[in-house]
Amino acid sequence: MIAEKEVKLISTRLHLVSDKIWKVALFGPDNYKAALISHYLRTRKRAHKKPAIQFMKELLAGYLEEDITSYVAEDAVQYVLKFEEDIPFVKPANPKFTFIDLFAGIGGFRIAMQANQGECIFSSEWDKYAQRTYYANFGEIPFGDITKPETKKWIPDKFDILCGGFPCQPFSIAGVSKKNSLGRKHGFEDIKQGNLFFHIAEIIEKHRPKAFFLENVKNLISHDKGQTFKVIKETLLDLGYSFHFKVLNGKHFVPQNRERTFMVGFDSKVFNYKEKFEFPELPEPSKKIKDILERKPDPKYTLTDHLWKYLQDYSIKHKEKGNGFGFGLVDLNGTSRTMSARYYKDGSEILIPQKNKNPRRLTIRESARLQGYPEHFIVDAVSMNQGYKQFGNSVVMPLIEAIGEKIVDVLETKRK
Repeated sequence: MIAEKEVKLISTRLHLVSDKIWKVALFGPDNYKAALISHYLRTRKRAHKKPAIQFMKELLAGYLEEDITSYVAEDAVQYVLKFEEDIPFVKPANPKFTFIDLFAGIGGFRIAMQANQGECIFSSEWDKYAQRTYYANFGEIPFGDITKPETKKWIPDKFDILCGGFPCQPFSIAGVSKKNSLGRKHGFEDIKQGNLFFHIAEIIEKHRPKAFFLENVKNLISHDKGQTFKVIKETLLDLGYSFHFKVLNGKHFVPQNRERTFMVGFDSKVFNYKEKFEFPELPEPSKKIKDILERKPDPKYTLTDHLWKYLQDYSIKHKEKGNGFGFGLVDLNGTSRTMSARYYKDGSEILIPQKNKNPRRLTIRESARLQGYPEHFIVDAVSMNQGYKQFGNSVVMPLIEAIGEKIVDVLETKRK
């Protein structure tokens, strides 16, 4: 029989405490306890149950004066489902494969691979704001810093595909220019970010998924006269994986020029380098900027007179110097420039013309559409500026889905 004290805890305080925990205390690079609880609720893996309940006891102990029993903690764990009843993107009813989502961002890879009937059994994302958006859409809090052993130890032993758009700053054209101007190192010499690839390699070596699916900036191939890409390729080949790569443009699915390097490989122990993989043939570009625009955008997205004058003066100054820096006023019947994470600053690379008004930025919903996200994707779990950063860092989701479909076709050949 449940003690009266436990009943009182559950009925009068537990739900309020759970509310407070999930809304305040769970997001950040070192949040493995909260992440483990949410992963347990999504996957129901037995190995996760005991630590999930223990972690909930520890979390509750900081809010309740009474002793926390395992029963109370388990009830609190189940209560988390209250916040997940209406999540937009649930796992497939009958998944065909499993995958893990590294450097997950806001979940572009996850939506794409779930659309291909995959089940995500582990996610990792360092940024606490991206974690919030991810949680709002998938009911799962990603684990934090993937470089830490405490995070890596929760990666399942077996999964079919490793997915990851690892950070591009050390390799991007803009990133390299900025670091050179500051006298800082880049590529694999960038201690903070450049070596993140080797953590991917370590995970591949330990868990040996059937395939990997990686994304990075176009400039990755040419960085450091090709040496950076050579190291990445040779590292993966040395692990016993095949290596396919191609630069593809998201403009075939969305009205945005967005070229990225995609890398796909398969375990030679499974496929013996004989897999029949080819990157997809992409449809002819047909999307136009006007296709993604809202009819009545909020006036807050219109540039102020001060900002509009600054951007025009800035453009004139650089044209006089003979370079192409300046704002990008889009052709509504065409495609835009590449949206970057700095879009929140002034929106200069993609400005929407307006009749008898200053131009405006994209709305957050339009930013989601520019990356091919579905209409029911929740975009307002964070501030407007954070939303711009998130979509500027994101992938073109339909392109990921098209490549993912080809990877899954290869996996299916082994099941027939």
